[in-house]
Amino acid sequence: METRRLEAARRFRWRTLSDVWRYRELLYFLVWRDVKVRYKQTTLGAGWAIVQPVMSMVVFTIFFGKFARMPSDGVPYPLFSLCALVPWTYFSTALSTGSTSLVGQQNVISKVYFPRLLVPLAAVVGPLVDFAIAFLVLLLLMIWYRRMPGPAVLCVLPLLVLAVTTAAAASAWLSALTVRYRDVRYVVPFAVQIWLFATPVAYPASLVPGRWRALYGLNPMTGVIEGFRWALVGGPSPGLMTVWSAVTVILALAGGVVYFRRVEGTLVDVL
Repeated sequence: METRRLEAARRFRWRTLSDVWRYRELLYFLVWRDVKVRYKQTTLGAGWAIVQPVMSMVVFTIFFGKFARMPSDGVPYPLFSLCALVPWTYFSTALSTGSTSLVGQQNVISKVYFPRLLVPLAAVVGPLVDFAIAFLVLLLLMIWYRRMPGPAVLCVLPLLVLAVTTAAAASAWLSALTVRYRDVRYVVPFAVQIWLFATPVAYPASLVPGRWRALYGLNPMTGVIEGFRWALVGGPSPGLMTVWSAVTVILALAGGVVYFRRVEGTLVDVL
């Protein structure tokens, strides 16, 4: 009987990506299972995808829009905030689930071989269902305020890809780190809260001084959210911030995949 030994690669290989593509059907089933588990035995079901961004919009509108008089670049503040909260809610959910995905699937990982990178990828892709539902609510609010998008709306899909890639890059790093250092799972919620206020969700990026724009653009979600506002409701163009965000994401994703590949062979032993 033939015996095969599986070892972690010492450096990145293109085989990593080919393995993920070869197991793409498994990725589909992992995503579908995560979606069903998320809404199983819940009263509102998919309605939670609407409640979270809408309630956040109400809170932001009251405290930042009404009390703090936060500028919104000429866009009604409810629409201004919801346009940012829809992609941000997707990102925060994907990051939270992706960072703990390997620990949550330890029973499967220890029994069946498949590319372990599929687990955080499935956790990142699953919340896109919530995003689609919340995006419909955003479209209804745009109709209510009579804000119809122009040709720039074609950029929404590339911006969504940038948000998904950002979540995938962060999840690749954090999921592997969480297996080795369980304290990471407690750091992630706190880091997401800080990340929220470091991103122009409740305020416009125009408040950031010009000399800090390049540094500010290194936050990948800055380009995503400013891009969403520009593409959907006619906000200011994000300009080079999206380019800087994209470069940051590409470097983070490459580093995350390399690190994940290096520790992949020891995941079962640590879990």
